[in-house]
Amino acid sequence: MHQNMQTGQISAQLNHGGHEMFDVHEVLSGTVGALNLYTLCQGHVQDQELKAMLSRHYQHITKEYNACVQAFQTGKDPAMRTESYKMAQDNDFVYGLKPAQPVKPIQSVTELNDQCVSALLLGTLKSNASSRGMATLEVTNPVLRRVLADGIPNWIEMAYELSIWQNKNHYYQVPQLNQQDMTSMMNAYAPAPQSQLPLQ
Repeated sequence: MHQNMQTGQISAQLNHGGHEMFDVHEVLSGTVGALNLYTLCQGHVQDQELKAMLSRHYQHITKEYNACVQAFQTGKDPAMRTESYKMAQDNDFVYGLKPAQPVKPIQSVTELNDQCVSALLLGTLKSNASSRGMATLEVTNPVLRRVLADGIPNWIEMAYELSIWQNKNHYYQVPQLNQQDMTSMMNAYAPAPQSQLPLQ
């Protein structure tokens, strides 16, 4: 056996693999970036519903960040249990495209508005959800893996909530296929028969 190979005798605190260390650093850095972006943008938000949503997101992300840091540093259950994020909106999307002004990059901070802020934050929420999914697959510490995995649906839910708000305000338009194409695509798959994997 190789000298550096160890079995289950590593303390919970050091129970991390190399890929895990780098990926979790990426996740935690991304979370800090998200929190920083929320802080930078909050003063530019005009819509009260959006302000309240961003405040809820910030509080949830902060709790989740602290739980991840604690699980990462100790290898043990964090003092604060992971919680599910509950969005305050319904989930009704308006489908179809309406004429709108083309979007272009802003030239000054004074141009930051609710549309721009919500787009920036939606991007960071989606990016963090993806990086958590990738990192979770590399984590060997069982506690940290669970904490990260439990958080993924929350980032998805926050992104979904923000996209619904954008859609309601005509910032996030959702085109649809015509009914015939949609029906054809929906019926392109059939259920698999319930059977055991064939033995060779």
